[in-house]
Amino acid sequence: MLDKRVINNVIEKALSRGADFAELFIENTYNSSIKFNDSKTKQSIVGKDFGAGIRVFFGETAIYAFTSDLSESSLMQVADAVSKAITTKNEIQLFDFTEKETKNIHPFLIPATSIDKAEKIEFLRKIDNAARKYSNYISQVDLQINEVMQKIMIVNSEGLWTKDERNYTRLYTTTIAEDGSEKQTGSNHPGAFAGYEFIRSLNPEEIAIETAKSAVTMLKANYCPSGKFPVIIDNGFGGVIFHEACGHALETTSVAKGASVFAGKMGEQIANSVVTAIDDGTMINKWGSENIDDEGMPTQKTILIENGILKSYIVDKMGSLKTGYARTGSGRRQSYRFAPASRMRNTYIANGKSNLEEMLSTIDYGIYAKKMGGGSVMPGTGNFNFSVAEGYLVKNGKITEPVRGATLIGNGADALHKISMVGNNLELAEGMCGSVSGSIPTCVGQPAIKIDEIIVGGRKEK
Repeated sequence: MLDKRVINNVIEKALSRGADFAELFIENTYNSSIKFNDSKTKQSIVGKDFGAGIRVFFGETAIYAFTSDLSESSLMQVADAVSKAITTKNEIQLFDFTEKETKNIHPFLIPATSIDKAEKIEFLRKIDNAARKYSNYISQVDLQINEVMQKIMIVNSEGLWTKDERNYTRLYTTTIAEDGSEKQTGSNHPGAFAGYEFIRSLNPEEIAIETAKSAVTMLKANYCPSGKFPVIIDNGFGGVIFHEACGHALETTSVAKGASVFAGKMGEQIANSVVTAIDDGTMINKWGSENIDDEGMPTQKTILIENGILKSYIVDKMGSLKTGYARTGSGRRQSYRFAPASRMRNTYIANGKSNLEEMLSTIDYGIYAKKMGGGSVMPGTGNFNFSVAEGYLVKNGKITEPVRGATLIGNGADALHKISMVGNNLELAEGMCGSVSGSIPTCVGQPAIKIDEIIVGGRKEK
């Protein structure tokens, strides 16, 4: 992307007033998006974005600036600006940069630019047709295919020089069922750290029927009762509660500031002994995977909680400096416009020994949350409120009628101790995670889990 002379000059300038560390991140990204609703193509956009960010460390203080102009003069101006933030008398020590090849452990076959738009539109049309045929209650089908091809280069004053190419492909499917003034939604948004071969691997009719069935089921459901109940949260996107209420609290972005309920608890029991939680960037072609993070460190599998014991935080370079914990290859950013920070990748509760039938048999009256929706979390405390997108009553150990309007209200740290059973049906689900370094692809996941007691918000009494 840039020649060695320019990069040497930029790094030297960034260090010129005594910074301890300097890093250059360069990005060139291609984006493609097709939107399909009202049974026709509504939008087709392609675009490119490129630029560079320069970061320097003065002790435990980081300074960051970026530019979309990759000329030498612009980069030198940015490097000069960050170098002036704090003046010290440290000596400049430059390394001889030698490019380090990035091992590609997530191969892709079909780049986004090689597929004709007509094929993508026909795929979306098949979903639309199948969803509308499922039921007369289906009033709207909103579809979208997003593709990203990102090339990056990372160079720093410790001698690192590395490049990587990333390919993301995702399908968004939202199906709406309507009956008079009542509306309910079914959705499925699969994605992969891969090329267009991922879309070709999907069955459009199965996706259509799954989302339409969920929407129609919830349309005819009664409202959920409220109270404190045992709850079974099923696999896949059920892991969003752990991600939001616990995962962010394990990132050194919050741990280093003492703004986490898990700060200072390394080696302590923070969950029931049946809980093991993992953050893994090495899972082949998974949505949240990488070859290297945005600081150039190879990705890895990190055990966060093992049998209830806190084993690791999610650690980036600055987080490591501030806390003393080893980096975990978790420095991530949305683009060159953001400095990297400690972020999750594919974060999930690992398989346990129970199955769904065993969990159900322990409940006289409770809730089965088959699919979770969105929610909110209070930073620092882990207090959460999440909607149940598709829920059912459990009576005498059996799943009975569907219920809608349910919310799960609790605290992440408290909920970890109340997980008494963990299933053996682990699945991951794709999402976009927002934090201080922007919005990035992550997977959430878990097998089915049983929480012995949690507040369920609903619209009627038991």
